[in-house]
Amino acid sequence: MEAYAEDSFGRERRQSPQSQSRILGGLLTMTGSGISNQIGAGIGAHAFPAVGPAGVVAVRQLVAAAVLLSAARPPLHRFTWKQWWPALLLGGTIAVMNICLYVAIQRIGLGLAVTLEFLGPLAIALTRSRSRLDLLCAVCAGVGVYVLVLPGPSSDFLGIGIAAAGAACWAAYIMLNRVVGRRLPGLQGPAAATLVSMVLYLPVTVLIFFAGSLTAPALLFSVAAGVLCSVIPYAADLVALRHVRPAFFGVYMSINPLLAALSGMIVLGQILALHEWLGIGVIVATNAAAILLAGRIKPSGG
Repeated sequence: MEAYAEDSFGRERRQSPQSQSRILGGLLTMTGSGISNQIGAGIGAHAFPAVGPAGVVAVRQLVAAAVLLSAARPPLHRFTWKQWWPALLLGGTIAVMNICLYVAIQRIGLGLAVTLEFLGPLAIALTRSRSRLDLLCAVCAGVGVYVLVLPGPSSDFLGIGIAAAGAACWAAYIMLNRVVGRRLPGLQGPAAATLVSMVLYLPVTVLIFFAGSLTAPALLFSVAAGVLCSVIPYAADLVALRHVRPAFFGVYMSINPLLAALSGMIVLGQILALHEWLGIGVIVATNAAAILLAGRIKPSGG
């Protein structure tokens, strides 16, 4: 199959085999990143009975900071305030985003929590344009959420609200990451932000350590979550973005809710109802359409 990309004048040109290979490599890397992230979230949930969501996040941030700081070796003492303030805000956002996700997973399940959290990137995409198609996407997203949740007397509205708060944090994470990426090279920004998040969770780490609740299985599950949800995705996403355009990256990563639902089934035994699958499908499709409209890209580009 021949693939095409636009040149600097907007005209289509046939891609070389090397370019197609790079795109395929990027797709495989993004898929691996998504699978790693969602399986890690499911594995981390197994530690909830021992240390709770906050304990899992604390250990996860400790592992992520240790690995990223060793890999990036950011010269923290040389950072200017212009570089520090977005890193500090990003670290705080990561801290809140992760605890929202894990508490939501505990209350409403992995698939539903991750799908609702994806409303954050969707909101970012919708704010980039004001066309009628974007308005239609917003309506479809609302329909998707309603079908997914089907509000009723038995609905966990607190869990849904916490997942929505996680979505807001993810939107802030995207915006702050852009600023950090422009001001700090490579993995220095994520490493500094993860350090900030780890420091915020130090009291939790100390508490679960001295309380003796951090059993060997809980530690193993939490460390696995740190590697699979933070270390591997950070590195994989950095590699993927060297091969595909950021807009296409955003579209393709919309598969995460689907991967989360599958991970919930396989790792946690959480079986979704038909309406939940339909809601996930609508939100994933809406998210992809909104990003395509915002970036005005063609899915086959690289």
